[in-house]
Amino acid sequence: MSFTTRPELTGTFGMVSATHWVGAQAGMAMLERGGNAVDAAAAAGFALQAAEPQQNGPGGDMTLILAKRGGDPQVLCAQGPAPAKASVPAFRALGLDHVPGTGLLAAAIPGSTLGWLTLLADHGTLSFGEVVEPALRVVEEGLPVSARLAAVLDRMAPHFLAHWPSSAELYAPDGAPLAEGMILRNPPLARTWRRLAAEERAAVGRGAQRTEAIDAVVRAWAEGFVAHAVEAFCRIPQRDSSGRSHAGLLTADDLAGWRPHYEPTVSLDFRGWTVHKCGFWSQGPVFLQQLAILDAVPGFGEGRLAPGTEGYVHTVIEATKLAFADRDAWYGDGGEVPAEELLSPEYAAERARLIGASASLDVRPGTPGGRTPRLPDLRVRGAFESAGLNGLGEPNAVRALLEAESLPGRDGRARTDTVHVDVVDQWGTMVSAMPSGGWLSSSPVIAELGFPLGTRLQMAWLEEGLPNTLAPGHRPRTTLSPSLATRGGEPVLAFGSPGGDQQDQWQPHFFLEVALCSAGLQEAIEAPAFHSVHLPSSFYPHEAQPGVALLEGRFPQEVIDGLRGRGHRIGVSGQWQIGRLCAVARDPATGALRAGADPRGMSAYAMGR
Repeated sequence: MSFTTRPELTGTFGMVSATHWVGAQAGMAMLERGGNAVDAAAAAGFALQAAEPQQNGPGGDMTLILAKRGGDPQVLCAQGPAPAKASVPAFRALGLDHVPGTGLLAAAIPGSTLGWLTLLADHGTLSFGEVVEPALRVVEEGLPVSARLAAVLDRMAPHFLAHWPSSAELYAPDGAPLAEGMILRNPPLARTWRRLAAEERAAVGRGAQRTEAIDAVVRAWAEGFVAHAVEAFCRIPQRDSSGRSHAGLLTADDLAGWRPHYEPTVSLDFRGWTVHKCGFWSQGPVFLQQLAILDAVPGFGEGRLAPGTEGYVHTVIEATKLAFADRDAWYGDGGEVPAEELLSPEYAAERARLIGASASLDVRPGTPGGRTPRLPDLRVRGAFESAGLNGLGEPNAVRALLEAESLPGRDGRARTDTVHVDVVDQWGTMVSAMPSGGWLSSSPVIAELGFPLGTRLQMAWLEEGLPNTLAPGHRPRTTLSPSLATRGGEPVLAFGSPGGDQQDQWQPHFFLEVALCSAGLQEAIEAPAFHSVHLPSSFYPHEAQPGVALLEGRFPQEVIDGLRGRGHRIGVSGQWQIGRLCAVARDPATGALRAGADPRGMSAYAMGR
């Protein structure tokens, strides 16, 4: 048995894996109370909003995959679309070439909280008050500031104090950022959640059943005090990454007119597994395209192309470049996406033939069905201040990770955003959820509510005619990308990792360890990790680093040297720095459950029995 830093949990009752131990604990508490996987996932989701405000928040967004035994997996889309006033002409009139990465202009309709409420009402068994209780305890009683959160607050404090006083009041009281170990509380958020819970109790008092009572919470959020507070705040101009102050575009009518919805997954068969992802309005299918291309490479997964070898890493990186080039050319919520062609074996084989012995430094989108690809103009006009003077669009927005691969001692840094939670219960129901957005570094806190809005619209383009062109009612092409796999029609594996554009690199690498090597969950999570940053970031300022790939320092030197010899510009990160994976599994034959969580970042945890 391979050594792992943590045990792989096994049991038959239930498993929860989350990117912070508070989330895992909250989810497990719901299972112990008699709840199901949905109750546990919702409790974990709210707890993660409280415990990791630098990674997600109530005003953010979410995508989620739900699977029950004997049924087809479903996507719950809680990625809010652009508000009615958000159009290309509206942004051009402000002199903007790109949607700012911070502030109010980039706010889509907030979806994360409504997503959890929708899932809970439709598939849970407990009340909103019950599932939000662990999160309430965190924001009221407090949680010590982690080293990661302290670093974000230290970087953002000058901006808070100069431009976002409502954020400073919460995170930099008395003119100084909260330091590691200090207790963070959020009384305004506690009041918001308690007010929502009171709406639920009042509905029950009027004779409402559980689902109807949760609907009262939804209305209080989307049509009541939350929506009106959001609109009032958006009227006040706030400094954003353009270096100027702008008011927001969101209105109470936008919130009232939108709700999360369910839709089928997009899936691909791979060597006895079926992998399910969100649709082509997200980046999710890029995972499937990578699998399809790799499956078309002769001998992939064996011999010189076995996991961990130089040939394997090279081949995976090159397949990644091809798939992500298609993402940038073809994916989006607008226009007609050639979905069938992009996932066809014939197209995958055509793309696989482009993989040579050397690294490609080109961006090479394909021509599915003979269509001509078109990439967005990625030039950002004006200065981008990476240190955070104007805030950061999301935690991955950094300057080039590798300016010169020959500099001795220079480490690439893999940064993560977002949170993740996976749950499986004793009845075989699985949830894989990726909440994000509403980061404290992306937008000022709404003082009345205790949380900021998201900035997901920065992923949409201000060029007409692209699949991902900004338009009212269209979803920006989100990087949020949970994963779920089935075998023989039964859900067997739910997994995911934060990481922006890297989500659909770290996740397929984990899956390939399981599918090709029969690795255990914890073993696959802890395998040496890598990723490419060849393609432009989805986040403002959309930086690209052609030919650059990051490998953890645990890779043998001969692999690193061999990749450099093939023309890759290799950065070597710390030994445990790339990824933040969570996973749960179920064996349909025995009912045995398993779970694992990533030691990287020192916060993810799995619980179960």
